[in-house]
Amino acid sequence: MSNAIVFDSKHQQNDSMEDVVDEKATAGPTMEVDEPAAPYSVLDYESFAAKHMPDLGHEIADFKHYSWRPAKWRTLDKKITSSEFVCGGHKWRILLFPTGNSNAPPNEAVSIYLDYADPKGAPEGWHACAQFALVMHNPHDPTDYVVSHAHHRFTAEECDWGFTRFHELRKLYASADGVKRPIIENDETNITVFVRVLVDPTGVLWHNFIHYDSKKETGYVGLKNQGATCYMNSLLQSLFCTSYFRKAVYQIPTQDDVPAESVALALQRVFYNLQTSDQAVGTHDTYTLAGRPLIETFLGTNELTRSFGWKSLDSFMQHDVQEFNRVLQEKLEGKMKGTLADGAITKLFVGKMRSYVKCVNIDFVSTRSEDFYDIQLNVKGMRNLYDSFKDYISVETLDGDNKYFAEGLGLQDAKKGVIFQSFPDVLHLQLKRFEYDMQKDAMVKINDRHEFPFEINLEQFLDESADRSQTHIYHLHGVLVHSGDLHGGHYFALIKPDKHTRWLKFDDDRVTAVTDKEVLEENYGGEGNVPNGVLPVAQRNQVRASKRMTNAYMLVYIRDSAVDSVLAPFTEKDTPPHLKQRLEDERQQAEAKKREREEQHLYLTAKIITDDSFSKHQGFDLAAFEDKTWPASELATFRVLKQELYSTFKGRVANHFNVPEQQIRLWVLVNRQNKTVRPDIFVPETEATLNVESVRNSMAARQSDLRLYLDIWEIAPNKPIGQPFADVAQNHIMIFLKYFDVQKQTLLGVCKVYMQRTARVGDLSSVICEKMRWAPQTPIKLYEARGILGNLPEIKPGMIELMKAKTTFQQSEIQDGDIICFQSDITEKEALDYEQQGLSPTPVQFYDFLMNRVLINFKPRDEEKDKEEFDLTFHKKMNYETLAQKVGEKLNHEPIKLRFFASNAQGHPKGPLKRALNQSVWDIIQPVYTMAQPSLLFYERLDVSIIELETKRSLKVIWTGVHNKEEATLPFLLPKTNMIHDLADQILKQVTLSAGSTNKIRVFEVTKDGKYQKEFNSSEMLGNLPETEFYAEEIPREELEPASEDKIINVFHYTREPARSHGVPFKFAAKPGEKFTDTKKRIQERIGVSDKDITKYRFALIQIVGFKQPTYLEDDDVVYEHKFAPEDVLGLDHVDKTRVPESKGINIKG
Repeated sequence: MSNAIVFDSKHQQNDSMEDVVDEKATAGPTMEVDEPAAPYSVLDYESFAAKHMPDLGHEIADFKHYSWRPAKWRTLDKKITSSEFVCGGHKWRILLFPTGNSNAPPNEAVSIYLDYADPKGAPEGWHACAQFALVMHNPHDPTDYVVSHAHHRFTAEECDWGFTRFHELRKLYASADGVKRPIIENDETNITVFVRVLVDPTGVLWHNFIHYDSKKETGYVGLKNQGATCYMNSLLQSLFCTSYFRKAVYQIPTQDDVPAESVALALQRVFYNLQTSDQAVGTHDTYTLAGRPLIETFLGTNELTRSFGWKSLDSFMQHDVQEFNRVLQEKLEGKMKGTLADGAITKLFVGKMRSYVKCVNIDFVSTRSEDFYDIQLNVKGMRNLYDSFKDYISVETLDGDNKYFAEGLGLQDAKKGVIFQSFPDVLHLQLKRFEYDMQKDAMVKINDRHEFPFEINLEQFLDESADRSQTHIYHLHGVLVHSGDLHGGHYFALIKPDKHTRWLKFDDDRVTAVTDKEVLEENYGGEGNVPNGVLPVAQRNQVRASKRMTNAYMLVYIRDSAVDSVLAPFTEKDTPPHLKQRLEDERQQAEAKKREREEQHLYLTAKIITDDSFSKHQGFDLAAFEDKTWPASELATFRVLKQELYSTFKGRVANHFNVPEQQIRLWVLVNRQNKTVRPDIFVPETEATLNVESVRNSMAARQSDLRLYLDIWEIAPNKPIGQPFADVAQNHIMIFLKYFDVQKQTLLGVCKVYMQRTARVGDLSSVICEKMRWAPQTPIKLYEARGILGNLPEIKPGMIELMKAKTTFQQSEIQDGDIICFQSDITEKEALDYEQQGLSPTPVQFYDFLMNRVLINFKPRDEEKDKEEFDLTFHKKMNYETLAQKVGEKLNHEPIKLRFFASNAQGHPKGPLKRALNQSVWDIIQPVYTMAQPSLLFYERLDVSIIELETKRSLKVIWTGVHNKEEATLPFLLPKTNMIHDLADQILKQVTLSAGSTNKIRVFEVTKDGKYQKEFNSSEMLGNLPETEFYAEEIPREELEPASEDKIINVFHYTREPARSHGVPFKFAAKPGEKFTDTKKRIQERIGVSDKDITKYRFALIQIVGFKQPTYLEDDDVVYEHKFAPEDVLGLDHVDKTRVPESKGINIKG
């Protein structure tokens, strides 16, 4: 039974409305209760429905009403249904619970629902969108009633909907204030239902999207959101649906590229997955083998953002869509050069515009043409797209104080503007929804209404000389939408993929069909109703009075004559074979791994210890399994079906190790009470039906996997095999021997031997001498590794015991799988010498070291300065000084001149570790017990001792001289109490100033956007300054001693986009009345570039407020006349030849 939000109607004027929310209240759309007006009669069907069923804004397919009179109310069954009636081609009925259908006490409230009569007989996947009102009214007076209305998407899963607490039963039996008759009178009442079946043009009206299949319904799939990448997803879907662009991207050769380092390959993979996947693209699975990455599948944008060089945090930051699009296209354009796709970006997206200044009273015109990839159009104050274009090409009059300075002709009245020379086939229009508000002194979102059409003719905005041989009628292809405010929100895209496909909404991982109204009207902005839904009554007035927060911010139009080529059908041959093969191989591997995971419960893992792995293991037991401070041993691992016969598994093991099956037997390792893991018993082979799971359950209880030792019977040369292990089956025990080499400080496995239980411990000496090839009488000490007494990490006496040579193995309680350590005996003096060197003289001390050892991975903090990465082993109780000493020996660097840094959870260095003599290594590394991997520390080589560094400030200053060139990087180590002027004095001692210098320098840092200097006060203390990049320059005389009318302005370098700054910003003196042709010469002298190079520079005024486009300067412009706001800067647009550009905005590296 479907439950819903339940309301009691106001039968009496003074009654208050009661709300009861059921468990499934949020499963469907909102339902409301109306107050009946006295004159209305239920029998006046049309008027009654108009009154009590609000217009939801959807087309009505059919309207019906049906009345039912249940007799003898008090004797009715708990659940009854009315006869069926038809509306909109569907059969309906009323479902009634006279005494209620809730957890409330019976006879408290009536429950009434609209029920879909035959859900099982309806076609598969059926649904019906219905608005309905349920009414109970007096059988003799149709104006005396209670009513509730709702709307719902009826499906096989939710085939009834209505009101669990329709009305209180006691009120239905009573008249209201004695004026009206009761609803139930003489045990009778009437129930009438009004039903409107609505047209569902998109198939998703009121859809809850449970089990929704985008691919099945639309033919397209979505992109999963990485965190705040919905802006990127919407743009990528638009580019994907531009099939000409997709084909061009596929034509970039990427056979040898690495996906995480190649933007082109990563984008190809995103596109390929979008066209072949059946589900939303964006799942990211990593498969591992022995804890190490084996294969990674990136089906979404994760790999693409990695190829940009973005870290995970960058994916959770919303970037500017226009800038992201421009940088992505520029990166791809570079990759396309010299390939079949060369020129595709220009053909699709690049148009031309001409800026001009035309004098009014004289014959003088100054013009310049430039390319554009998109057009930024004003929204504020513009009714529609035509108005925005007219505003863009509107002519500005330069007169009065703002006259134009014409070369050789003085100040003149003039007209200034831009005109389009050509439009591209695919036109990207950026609507300026975000602007600076002068009154609020902040950025705001412009939610004003701004209309745009499905078709637009742009010919009227072309220059008179423009080529009109092709049409300039454009069709709307995409609408990129932002929902929210300045500080956050959501992006999605509305796209018409081709001429024949309907409009689709790409909302991250979901794709749905939409109506024309949802494409246009609902994204104009301004005032309006809530799209595709109904708000509660209390919110409606508020919505009507407010502006929509959901509106278009980017439009994509395609030229009418180019639609067929730009949106040409995509065929199989358009996908590069190498890409298809590469991704199909990866997909098959991923599917195989997925099946493996799904079938994991049918398998168990078996790890095999061999004599070879034992001989390489230095530590407790025969191998390391779950040591939290040490990596696990690398052992042969088998994935085994639990039901596999043991005999079959044994054959696989023998075949793997290339040993005859009859020469091996497998011992099961168990966890002993003394916390050791040792072989306990070999697997018997007497039962033919024994399977692997039975072996695990009976011999290794409480273990999820099997740990086994491979026991190989060694055959003497030139002797028959006979029956292996027959001689050692009853009265022998299997003992493992480890050799402690006091000189090498190692404790490694040697072999295993079989000894009679009644043999003496001392009998091992001859066996050991033979194995080690020592002289027969070599003195040997034997120790038994009994296990761990107490809890980690504290070692207790009794863990390693010196054995008595004359006792038997049985008396010493030696059993199968025990480990005996041995060493060549040393004198007391030798033992003392080893101890003085910090070495272990016996296995007892060495086991203490093993118990407390920790492996630390060291990486350089500055990878440009140091490349060496290494691992070192330490005792947990060692102090900071010992750690520094061992690292210093490794790096051949003075320990006192090393500084160390702990790592954060992401593996990046944190702040420097303080040098504390009483701090242990265990305290320093702060181990994470869940990670079975080396701890990580970063190191830094210093030129001074760390003791001196604690009282001084180490900093580097980039010296740019007088010509704004990065001439040198100057290192300094100065007392933290020094001031900036002390630093300036030190800088002056190391640099050579220009001839005629002012002998004054400026120390500053650069703002994050790379546009301004931030000069330090001369009295600021070095110890109080933040960690930043310091710069210093010689102050030119005209900046130090400017004329009274001069303006000191900010100047910075960039390439093509102001957001892509580079170099070091500087200050410059603008002089009144100076034409830019002269200003340019002074700038050339200031930055010290040649006459040839300066011709490659473009100069523009950058106005930060309002996000205005750069205003490029002509030779006869006067910079001084610009009314500079504090944020305005002069930009030098040129290629950075000194180093790889570092964008301060969006940076795509791959």
